[in-house]
Amino acid sequence: MSSIRTTEQLGDALRAARKQLGLTQPQLALAAGVGVRFIVDLEAGKPTLRLENVLRVIDALGGALQITGLLSSDSGNHPEGNQHGA
Repeated sequence: MSSIRTTEQLGDALRAARKQLGLTQPQLALAAGVGVRFIVDLEAGKPTLRLENVLRVIDALGGALQITGLLSSDSGNHPEGNQHGA
């Protein structure tokens, strides 16, 4: 598993996965329920794409988003309702 820290790295990883599966951009767009332009922008690393659609593409490729290095919500390390500057 590789660490992805930029939109460009995400685009590169998703392009590689698409090609490994032998899918064209239009085929992936159809499978994910998004437009071809969205796939093009995603693979180019456009930073302002809709997260819901990014997750649909990841799912269509058979992947899953996994976040590591963050405190879990059940760790008790953050008070409820704590707001910055309060």
